[in-house]
Amino acid sequence: MWRWIRQQLGFDPPHQSDTRTIYIANRFPLNGLYTPQKFIDNRIISSKYTVWNFVPKNLFEQFRRVANFYFLIIFLVQLMIDTPTSPITSGLPLFFVITVTAIKQGYEDWLRHISDNEVNAAPVYVVRSGGLVKTRSRNIRVGDIVRVAKDEVFPADLVLLSSDRLDGSCHITTASLDGETNLKTHVAVPETAVLQTVANLDTLVAVIECQQPEADLYRFMGRMIITQQMEEIVRPLGPESLLLRGARLKNTKEIFGVAVYTGMETKMALNYKSKSQKRSAVEKSMNTFLIIYLIILISEAIISTILKYTWQAEEKWDEPWYNQKTEHQRNSSKILKFISDFLAFLVLYNFIIPISLYVTVEMQKFLGSFFIGWDLDLYHEESDQKAHVNTSDLNEELGQIKEHDLFFKAVSLCHTVQISSVQTDGIGDGPWQSSFASSQLEYYASSPDEKALVEAAARFGIVFIGNSEETMEVKTLGKLERYKLLHILEFDSDRRRMSVIVQAPSGEKLLFAKGAESSILPQCIGGEIEKTRIHVDEFALKGLRTLCMAYRRFTSKEYEEIDRRLFEARTALQQREEKLADVFQFIEKDLILLGATAVEDKLQDKVRETIEALRMAGIKVWVLTGDKHETAVSVSLSCGHFHRTMNILELINQKSDSECAEKLRQLARRITEDHVIQHGLVVDGTSLSLALREHEKLFMEVCRNCSAVLCCRMAPLQKAKVIRLIKISPEKPITLAVGDGANDVSMIQEAHVGIGIMGKEGRQAARNSDYAIARFKFLSKLLFVHGHFYYIRIATLVQYFFYKNVCFITPQFLYQFYCLFSQQTLYDSVYLTLYNICFTSLPILIYSLLEQHIDPHVLQNKPTLYRDISKNRQLSMKTFLYWTILGFSHAFIFFFGSYFLIGKDTSLLGNGQMFGNWTFGTLVFTVMVITVTAKMALETHFWTWINHLVTWGSILFYFIFSLFYGGILWPFLGSQNMYFVFIELLSSGSAWFAIILMVVTCLFLDIVKKVFDRQLHPTNIEKAQLTETNSSIKCLDSMCCFSEGETACASVGRMLERVIGRCSPTHVSRSWSASDPFYTNDRSILTLSTMDSSTC
Repeated sequence: MWRWIRQQLGFDPPHQSDTRTIYIANRFPLNGLYTPQKFIDNRIISSKYTVWNFVPKNLFEQFRRVANFYFLIIFLVQLMIDTPTSPITSGLPLFFVITVTAIKQGYEDWLRHISDNEVNAAPVYVVRSGGLVKTRSRNIRVGDIVRVAKDEVFPADLVLLSSDRLDGSCHITTASLDGETNLKTHVAVPETAVLQTVANLDTLVAVIECQQPEADLYRFMGRMIITQQMEEIVRPLGPESLLLRGARLKNTKEIFGVAVYTGMETKMALNYKSKSQKRSAVEKSMNTFLIIYLIILISEAIISTILKYTWQAEEKWDEPWYNQKTEHQRNSSKILKFISDFLAFLVLYNFIIPISLYVTVEMQKFLGSFFIGWDLDLYHEESDQKAHVNTSDLNEELGQIKEHDLFFKAVSLCHTVQISSVQTDGIGDGPWQSSFASSQLEYYASSPDEKALVEAAARFGIVFIGNSEETMEVKTLGKLERYKLLHILEFDSDRRRMSVIVQAPSGEKLLFAKGAESSILPQCIGGEIEKTRIHVDEFALKGLRTLCMAYRRFTSKEYEEIDRRLFEARTALQQREEKLADVFQFIEKDLILLGATAVEDKLQDKVRETIEALRMAGIKVWVLTGDKHETAVSVSLSCGHFHRTMNILELINQKSDSECAEKLRQLARRITEDHVIQHGLVVDGTSLSLALREHEKLFMEVCRNCSAVLCCRMAPLQKAKVIRLIKISPEKPITLAVGDGANDVSMIQEAHVGIGIMGKEGRQAARNSDYAIARFKFLSKLLFVHGHFYYIRIATLVQYFFYKNVCFITPQFLYQFYCLFSQQTLYDSVYLTLYNICFTSLPILIYSLLEQHIDPHVLQNKPTLYRDISKNRQLSMKTFLYWTILGFSHAFIFFFGSYFLIGKDTSLLGNGQMFGNWTFGTLVFTVMVITVTAKMALETHFWTWINHLVTWGSILFYFIFSLFYGGILWPFLGSQNMYFVFIELLSSGSAWFAIILMVVTCLFLDIVKKVFDRQLHPTNIEKAQLTETNSSIKCLDSMCCFSEGETACASVGRMLERVIGRCSPTHVSRSWSASDPFYTNDRSILTLSTMDSSTC
């Protein structure tokens, strides 16, 4: 029960040691002295909530937000003390926001529960009591022997025991784990490989000792102790023995494996549960603005409380004849009374904090993310791939980035390439048929280079046929040769090479090695070393990826020593990696160089144009790659990252801290002396490690003064460290990382925004990214159009919410000066509740989804416009203060305009009746609703029928609702202050005059400011709106067309449209020329109205 409770709360049971002991088939010792270790079950839990903890856990997460917690406090205050407004005014909006958010999160979690249940209830077959038992995946226990058939997914992390093949090997694909679609070979130990039936497995007595669970997919250390005829046999277990949950069995009829890690302790689960939450710059700005408004709120409450007691210092105002105090009120504590009044004013003004802002922003991000997926310009037809949004919370952040046989035999044998067994038939015997034979074979490799090299060797008549048990079969000019595979020395990033030890048909034992020239050439003692080095450098200058091939012959005595040392290192439970590295270094020496290979790494189309566009947009481009120095520089030149006129500086092959520091100082002086010339910096991984150790500030200063930076020979963690260094630099830039391979994941997750390219190197980068696109060229559309639009939309949304709430509450504050700070509310409670929920919510939401303040084609063709929104300029303190001051000025006009127009003469009704308190407040509220809605209309550039519907429909809804609400006596309302008030207000001509006059006055001031700003200080975007674009469209604004023979009236209308930046999609004809750069057909533009080209 306690374990169940701990799992429900999300705690993993503690492990007692660094290793775990697993008895296969759960055959524990019978001596009674052994206490079995406790392991978790095999359930996968990706959901966040359960039926029992959804309400408390969700509420806890929601009330961690400052605004939600604040409104909860206000609601509780309204329940506990006598406040001027009903608790409903705070409780209902809070309930609405909490409910909508809970429904959204609950629905998403419910979908995760469904997915979990499908996985956990999947049927599996387990060996128990000498038979094969069908059960559910969730019932698998550590130690169970599980049978998996062809094309099935492994339900837990299993150590391979046997397969339908005599050598105990099987092929799997790990596409769902690391995105690699190639087949990988896993092998069982020889003692269990022969146990191919359930009956034989039932006789197995063995124990596995292995490490505790960890997230590294490619790391596993353990050993199997097999008891046979009272003798213990120890076999090492490594990554080649472990079948990971989520991988799929291929080209193998069935396998048997023992579960070693289950449920949330599998490597798949451990990798998926540690993804950090990213916050956008807009969200950070929102929190800053929220704190400022909290200060304004508290200040207004304190001022009102002080002025109340100052006013009541006079006896006639302290206890007027019409409001006598009770004896209890006279004797109550003045301190408690002061606190109570302060809280009451806090409640009265609390709507200055826009609680509905959060839910509106969430809806905008969630709904807006669909537009990226729907964009046909981001769809790659050949691969049938569209853009994916994995993190909608960051949408706006996009707006803020010599040849002989032995050589070819080495190529054909030194690899981990797999081949489908069904495709090995029909191979010809003649050398003329080698090319044909290779075309019949389908190779699978862990890297595209290995596959390309094996295919190239086949074209020269040396065809790799495949693996058969422990042999590798090769046809050399039609003659079949079998090489016995003795050992594989796996590739690692430190050695930067891999090797195989094989026994030739003659019985000779050979080592074939391949790797980077920097790791192979120093180990060579023979061969054409210098000549090969020259060839490698020439290949690298052409942008080719290079590898060197070498070999070594072993005597029988040498091989026996190597075999013994390899066995000892691979069976070690402690420091296995270090011991293996030492053995590998001992083996891979005294090599004879065979030659070098070169593979072309073809760039995608329009890479150069995209990088140049990023540079024009003010985005500094860094390239982080694992390629060698010459290759990386050549590729950078070919793709436009470096250009021929750029002065290339190098920080490479540094050996010590002092040497690195001196080199950095030399580079800094050189940049200062040649300040007119553009510089590019090249740094390798070793030198980077030295520079980041003690000279970060100097290194960043050099990088800051370079136009382009290239980091080569980079390890994955170094890439992430560079991103981290840029993020914490004084400028605090927004970083964007783009990658397409598994080695780019750490970099993608570290950056503010991570973009994965769905390429041939797998999809792990795409799955771990915030956004995934099919081609690099789509990056320009994603940033310059979608990123630009999302940022402008949400920046306006945030500031508009604060503006309209200042307009809402400031008249309430001013009203207290005229009611002796008696805490009398100016608005009816229903209006207080529905203002943000119904009357003013839809126009800004639709704006934030559909707004296009400038034509998308213009944005894409003019990357410099991206500079106008960089560094979060639209949410700067200056812009925020403008919206705030605008809100205060409009609020003053609402209040004092109503006061001076009506306050001096309250008998403005046709029947002689006088205006009262509720009529005055309703007048202010009516002017306010119309003004803030019209203000949103002024900010809108792209009008569709939806915009018209929600904008004018919101005003119409307010009038209809008010007539309905005030025209009927509602029986469930205790008191109805608004009965017939709105009807009488609208019956007065003076009231209509006052409404129109105040609305025009407020908007006139805003229009005048727009006129002067556009004429005297136009931004680049406003200039682009007013000029004729290169896309053959005659437009004054982003999409406002005009004809040559226009009349004077049309010219005036055109000028007004130009001043306020408005246009209608009904006057648009998008007819781009075929020569336009980047994209010839902008198919993604949302068109909700018909376009009449004849008007242009």
